[in-house]
Amino acid sequence: MIVGILKEIKSEENRVSMTPSGVEVMTANGHTLLVEQTAGVGSGFSDAMYVDAGAEIVATPAEVFERSDMVMHVKEPQPSEYAMVKKDQIVFTYMHFAADEGLTRDFLKTDSVAIAYETIEDTSGSLPLLTPMSEVAGRMSVQEAAKYLERVHGGRGILLGGVTGVPPATVVVIGGGIVGTNAAQMACGLGAKVYLLDMNLDRLRHLGEVMPKNCFPMMSSPSTVRELIREADVVVGAVLIPGAKAPKLITREMLGTMKPGAVIVDVAIDQGGCFETSKPTTHGNPIYEVDGIIHYCVANMPGAVPITSTIALTNATLPYAVEIANKGWKRACKENEGIKLGLNMAQGKITYKGVSDAFGLEYTPADTLL
Repeated sequence: MIVGILKEIKSEENRVSMTPSGVEVMTANGHTLLVEQTAGVGSGFSDAMYVDAGAEIVATPAEVFERSDMVMHVKEPQPSEYAMVKKDQIVFTYMHFAADEGLTRDFLKTDSVAIAYETIEDTSGSLPLLTPMSEVAGRMSVQEAAKYLERVHGGRGILLGGVTGVPPATVVVIGGGIVGTNAAQMACGLGAKVYLLDMNLDRLRHLGEVMPKNCFPMMSSPSTVRELIREADVVVGAVLIPGAKAPKLITREMLGTMKPGAVIVDVAIDQGGCFETSKPTTHGNPIYEVDGIIHYCVANMPGAVPITSTIALTNATLPYAVEIANKGWKRACKENEGIKLGLNMAQGKITYKGVSDAFGLEYTPADTLL
């Protein structure tokens, strides 16, 4: 199979979908790799490194799309790329269709095969291609929150961990999955008082056993959220419904109960955000204020640390890329239930129910196309 590695064009996105080491593995499996010129530079990988690994450097995205059977991205395809996508071409990347009706409707028209990183599952039911970026985003959420708590950025002007004789900040993390656990670990490590909310008792029991003593796992409920955000200096939104829109857990009205200068970080912004007042921001303009509350809603947080992120992402995606390239999308979906769950669109039809439900569009079970 001919596999194309595209240069990211979303604002301030420095990741790339495959490292030179990944290219070496793909070529060893008999595949031809086309890498768009300078695609890896933001992650520290030169064109020469890709050539040494066996790739061919291609000058334009149009040529990558034209020649490839499968193209790989990190972020969802951008409008300027839609016309370049070919019928029946495999597009393997983070899609997040349920958060963007325009993208969903436009991409349906390409008649391509959209396999989304974020809905592939492993045998345990976890999301292996979302996990590494969730780890990065969870850790970054606290790192960024600590910065924007500073008065020079409009925050409350307090240190996350406090100092001798001065209490630490209170951090509320909503969601005890990969993002939330990593956020809580970072906040605890900096000395904050951390409340970690989840709705699964078994998960809370586990978190109670493994998290530091300054972390307090609690059952999440609307009343608990309302109560705790009054105390919070930082709130991290870390909820996820795979392939579907995130629920809105904090309303505009609830912001009025929070401390002026508090910071909220919405890591669920890729799936529409879990705060009513959330809207996507960029690394160049990452924050805005609503009712005195600082909002950080950068939609591609791991793009700020591309060397870490690209290596972690390739570690996770490479086995799936190899399997899809080796078998073709239909056989890969038939033989690997997890890859079938990653199939969001094919032949002009939506094959992932969370996407169809988000916009009231027709759903076609993947099995009917296989």
